[in-house]
Amino acid sequence: MERAGRLIVRMKLPAGAVSIEQLTCRGWGVAVGKRIARHTRPIGLIDRRLVVEVEDAVWQKQLFTLKTQILAKLEEVLGPHLVHDIEFRLGLPRRLPQRAMHPKTVDEADCIEDPLLRIIYRESRKRESA
Repeated sequence: MERAGRLIVRMKLPAGAVSIEQLTCRGWGVAVGKRIARHTRPIGLIDRRLVVEVEDAVWQKQLFTLKTQILAKLEEVLGPHLVHDIEFRLGLPRRLPQRAMHPKTVDEADCIEDPLLRIIYRESRKRESA
């Protein structure tokens, strides 16, 4: 696999067209693979430290143990000296899609505490509407 830096040089893009941060974030998925990329999201590059949002604490712990291997793979994909460290942060939990709740229609008769008066009120409403 050819380094991303070499590919960009070959494309002859204008200077500053692609920032180091953009290059690093795009190279993340290539470096770690599809499975890890599904559970992570690169946030940005701060002082050569790549900040990556992870799905939960289990992924955070596992990726922390793989940090040196991931850094080596990032160097292979992106080129040397772009990323010196990786910080794995817990991301906000994502809510699953939920069905829309239809508001229950409130009957004003339900506000009447006395059951007998409630029945009388409902019956009078029926007579009025008929």
